[in-house]
Amino acid sequence: MDKKFWTLRQKAATVFLLSGLLAFSGCSVKNMALNMVGNALTGEGGGDVFLSDNDPELVGDALPFAIKMYESLMEAIPSHAGLRLQTGSLYIMYANAYVQAPADRMPDEEFEKKEQWYRRARNLYLRGRDMILVLLERKYPGFLSHLKNKRYSQALRPVTVEDLEALYWASAGWIAAFSLDPFDMKFGITLPQAEAMMKKVLNLDESFRDGAVHDFFILYYGSIPDYMGGSFAKAREHFQKALAFAGEKSASPYLSLASTVSVKEQNVREFRELLARALQINVDQYPSLRLQNVIYQRQARWMLDHIEDYFVVVTEDDPISPTGDNP
Repeated sequence: MDKKFWTLRQKAATVFLLSGLLAFSGCSVKNMALNMVGNALTGEGGGDVFLSDNDPELVGDALPFAIKMYESLMEAIPSHAGLRLQTGSLYIMYANAYVQAPADRMPDEEFEKKEQWYRRARNLYLRGRDMILVLLERKYPGFLSHLKNKRYSQALRPVTVEDLEALYWASAGWIAAFSLDPFDMKFGITLPQAEAMMKKVLNLDESFRDGAVHDFFILYYGSIPDYMGGSFAKAREHFQKALAFAGEKSASPYLSLASTVSVKEQNVREFRELLARALQINVDQYPSLRLQNVIYQRQARWMLDHIEDYFVVVTEDDPISPTGDNP
């Protein structure tokens, strides 16, 4: 029988049995049982059941319950680092895939609804970010103070490869929240803190998550204004590095460059070519990226169908078809 099935079954059985003990156990036994539940939920392969799915709607319907379950358990054992990281990162992933992405596709006539969804996404991004920042502060007292006062080397000197996930997700949530309200300059001046954390990820392991850190910098340098450090050249440099690590595994780098640099440079041909390459990814070849690739390919198709929303002039001289297949 499928190994993943048994893994999930064992975890479910562990959660069920241990939760039953809590009704009649003492404090120390209860804490031990709760920690065992937390370990079972956040151990190796804990998120595979979501990430390997090919039905985004199914996952989207299940995630809010899962997130609140994780958060409830985290409140019971606030010192459990794995639960805090898992809960925070799930908030950020949910905000991106199931709140911001649908809002991005809303028509201009639904402006008020769109803004409402953006505010909700921003709130969820920051909620996830703050959970993870608490984790880092508890592990390295003074971390947040050093960051806030621009003592980046002092803040980040003690962190290790064990902190890569925390640094990555806190920074990703931070930048994503800003992207939804780029005119909030009071918030904007905090971005160097997020950049410093992600650069630390880059320095510790630039192959992290198959080059996801480079994918982040495509969006970062391709989105922020020049006066804040934006650079199309740097975005393109990170695009090439992202491809070197991810190869043809992920559709994400193609969408990141297309939606930022290609649009800002009004390069229609490149936009189409990048999205065509994203659509050629085999979503079943890399199960751990299946959900992500299915979502990104849906987004790529939508962007091609609404190409006039991105460009002032759209010509028909591009040999790439809207579906991403060569004629």
